[in-house]
Amino acid sequence: MWGKNEVTARLQIEWPIIQAGMAGGSTTPELVAAVSQAGGLGTLGAAYMSPDQMCAAIREIRQRTDKPFAVNLFVPEAFDANFFVSASVAAVLNEVRQELGIPADPPMTKIVESFAAQMEVVLEERVPVFSFTFGLLEQSWMAELKERGIVVIGTATTVREAQAQEESGVDMVTAQGSEAGGHRGAFLQDAPSNLIGTMALVPQVADAVSIPVIAAGGIMDGRGIAAAFALGAQAAQLGTAFLPCVESGAHPLHKQAVREASDETAVITRAFSGKAARGVENRFMNLLAPYEQELPPYPILNALTRDIRAAAAKQQRSEYLSMWAGQAASLGRETTAEELLQQLVQETEQVCRRLL
Repeated sequence: MWGKNEVTARLQIEWPIIQAGMAGGSTTPELVAAVSQAGGLGTLGAAYMSPDQMCAAIREIRQRTDKPFAVNLFVPEAFDANFFVSASVAAVLNEVRQELGIPADPPMTKIVESFAAQMEVVLEERVPVFSFTFGLLEQSWMAELKERGIVVIGTATTVREAQAQEESGVDMVTAQGSEAGGHRGAFLQDAPSNLIGTMALVPQVADAVSIPVIAAGGIMDGRGIAAAFALGAQAAQLGTAFLPCVESGAHPLHKQAVREASDETAVITRAFSGKAARGVENRFMNLLAPYEQELPPYPILNALTRDIRAAAAKQQRSEYLSMWAGQAASLGRETTAEELLQQLVQETEQVCRRLL
């Protein structure tokens, strides 16, 4: 009975297993559709997509499956487009560009996609589920989503953030533990530290809010899913586990790095985007580590390193790629998304039976 609860009923899915909305190309329409078709909830990580790209991806997902799916976006943060980049940081970035054979000091064109334009796509396409991270959703957007019957899921890294999400009107909240790969979903600026582990965070959030809690962070197999339910969650969200899948759009070197990662090599850095994110340690992170206090904030640094990441991908240079991964990445497996979901369900049921 672990698979039947408020989350599965509300999302109209067979299993309370959610594939995380990882932006940057990993969550292809093929991956999203395959997860949903297998009974979970696939999520399109659309934060870096243009409205046209979003439309095309959403429609392709619908061509591949008639099951529910989600779209994930980043809540915009205020930034200064004219932020001064220190000479030391600029020098390191240009040294890397020189090594990659690309121009120094390239002009920043588009720093971020228009959130308003992205949201219009979500509303016009009436996606079944909308999830977001990096903040709270404006009430005007929340009202329009609810008016269209779209289920809304927020992200929290602390109890206070979870309570703020509930007060804002979300239907469910994802409690993102510090073990999670990719960007941290933190948004309360007065929090001294938001690196709370999944095992500590989930039960506290479950006790503090009345809406369903989705556990995320370091969950890779049935043991993790069963543990999430034992802690009070009604669903588990997995990101890194789906990166090595056949349908994943992650770079082959990224997939390899995930398979070869250890609990000690998945570290938190601001080097690539200006926002704290966990990924496989590499040379680029180490080059910028001494300048941590000088790094531009997100999304400025994310725009500044875009050319470096693109060139590194083309040249097969993993030392300059952002290879996001959680602390349990070594538990990943190469398989199809359907097979992975089936294995996760079987493993969870085996663990639950063993514990009863």
